[in-house]
Amino acid sequence: MSWSEHFGSKLTDQRNAVANDSATLGGRPCGAGGFGGLGVRVAERASGISSAVNGVTPIRSRMLDYDYSLLWVTIALLGLGIVMVYSASIAMPDSPKYVQYHDYFLLVRHLLSIATALVASIIAFKIPVSTWDKYAAKFFLFSLFLLVIVLIPHIGKGVNGARRWIPLDITNMQPSEIMKLAVTIYAANYTVRKQEFMHSIGRGFLPMAVAVGFVGALLLLEPDMGAFMVIAVIAMGVLFLGGVNAKLFGGLVATAVGTFALLVWASSWRRERIFAYLDPWDDRYAQGKAYQLTHSLIAFGRGEWFGVGLGGSVEKLNYLPEAHTDFILAVIGEELGFVGVLIVILLFYWIVRRAFEIGRQALTLDRTFAGLMAKGIGLWFGAQTFINMGVNLGLLPTKGLTLPLVSYGGSGILLNCVALAVLMRVDYENRVLMRGGKV
Repeated sequence: MSWSEHFGSKLTDQRNAVANDSATLGGRPCGAGGFGGLGVRVAERASGISSAVNGVTPIRSRMLDYDYSLLWVTIALLGLGIVMVYSASIAMPDSPKYVQYHDYFLLVRHLLSIATALVASIIAFKIPVSTWDKYAAKFFLFSLFLLVIVLIPHIGKGVNGARRWIPLDITNMQPSEIMKLAVTIYAANYTVRKQEFMHSIGRGFLPMAVAVGFVGALLLLEPDMGAFMVIAVIAMGVLFLGGVNAKLFGGLVATAVGTFALLVWASSWRRERIFAYLDPWDDRYAQGKAYQLTHSLIAFGRGEWFGVGLGGSVEKLNYLPEAHTDFILAVIGEELGFVGVLIVILLFYWIVRRAFEIGRQALTLDRTFAGLMAKGIGLWFGAQTFINMGVNLGLLPTKGLTLPLVSYGGSGILLNCVALAVLMRVDYENRVLMRGGKV
């Protein structure tokens, strides 16, 4: 018997069974063992027939509850990060500064960070959005507390003149990364709670401005202006999307720009960095403040269209500082060329686009907090990716920001993955509600 004949026979048997059950409905009493129970069996068999015809089993319909495109894009960026971190760090032991490292040292630590991040992401995905809303303020205060204690001597760890890490037994924790998630959640929560006061300076805008300003002051003491810029973009963006007065928002932006300009002008080393950014090839800066930028541009120039080949970078051979973290895009550009960089840009574009689509869908379902939080995550990834790529390409002054999901860094990878898990949770709940379920 051929497969088609066998399938047709099985389908005929199921139809006959359903017909026999339906024919005896009139003689069966209602109740647990009568009409009701038989009706369930009829429905189950009818569902089985439909599934057989369509080639889909009922249990697999739950796959529709997940955004697999977003998941696979995230996995692709993590996979690219594993390859490029290894490629960018393999020559580090040749430097006297890292002579104690072996060839796989950073790769192993990066893999451990990703494994930890995946476990944390699974846990974060299981947490309902309502729980994030409930504990938003407490999470923000906890993150604020971490920003304070990192500045305390003998607690915070200093690297290259910056005190940004709290050392743990096996890794270092960076509170500014936790604050990015905390301010995303808190800004969404605050906007929902203060919705009726969004047009008021005193009761709507000012409390949030003071909170972000305090966060900024702590970050500038580390110093970490790059993280402050991302956090400011998240907070202002969520307020804007939440319906803050346009004139008020314009004043907020003008104030922020003026504050950044004042901070740059008041600090001689920040001012020198701006001058170096404007003319990196000047003899005064090429071997000093603009050293990273000039070698980053050289790396992109060597890559041309298709790159010199995976592993073939010259700039990573202890010429380009922080090749495995802040300037990993330059190594990608050198080894994979313009095409490789373009693919990375498109992958991040997909994440940001999906974040805003998920947020818009949540707002359509009257889930304001979930919608604003999803869009806040999109702002976070969009702003940090833009700043990192802009620094690598010489479009922005040098800042210490990693490329999300790709650069080496335990705290960054952990919080990036958790944020995307929260985003997928919002999308999951959207899909469940649209199918008539409850969350």
